Amino acid sequence: MSFGTLFVVSAPSGAGKTTLVGRLLAADQHITESVSYTTRLPRPGEVEGVAYHFIDVPTFNQMKARGEFLESASVHGNYYGTSRVWLQAQMHAGHDVLLEIDWQGAEQVRRAFSNVVTIFIMPPSLAELERRLRGRGSDAEEVVQTRVNGALDEMRHVDEFDFVIINNDLDTAHGDMLAAVRASRLHFSRQRAKHPEVFRCLD
Repeated sequence: MSFGTLFVVSAPSGAGKTTLVGRLLAADQHITESVSYTTRLPRPGEVEGVAYHFIDVPTFNQMKARGEFLESASVHGNYYGTSRVWLQAQMHAGHDVLLEIDWQGAEQVRRAFSNVVTIFIMPPSLAELERRLRGRGSDAEEVVQTRVNGALDEMRHVDEFDFVIINNDLDTAHGDMLAAVRASRLHFSRQRAKHPEVFRCLD
């Protein structure tokens, strides 16, 4: 049975992760994005089952107690989790899956899966990150400061990731993401799993 590759993408708020992941998924039809569960309220335009599965805190805690999450984390006062059953089914079917999770979740996933590729998106500077966060115009000053401080905490874990993309120019960063995905697929273990017939003569 073929096994898919699991891609984990992490970034501080404001680094451009959502935009870059959207462009990657549009460019590579072989990757399916996992839809996480969250206890936060939907933002304008977010659709249930597309952006997230929106649930309340008691339901989240019950699912976690039953072991239904591969990883879970608390981010800015809200809970997030990835379905273990759905992810394993996709992987066993040979589908590549992408998770958008923070560094805490990435750490949990590494312990559970050996076939994981981790990508971290960095802003070009902290000042630029703060400018982007303020440019949204939807958050109060204390919220912006909380996100900036949280971004610093997340960026301190950048050395734990396989690939690092600096999002200074969106087109360049998009090309770098595509290159990271393509390079990861050329590792011997993945090539052998995807194309066993090519390597059968070596057995």
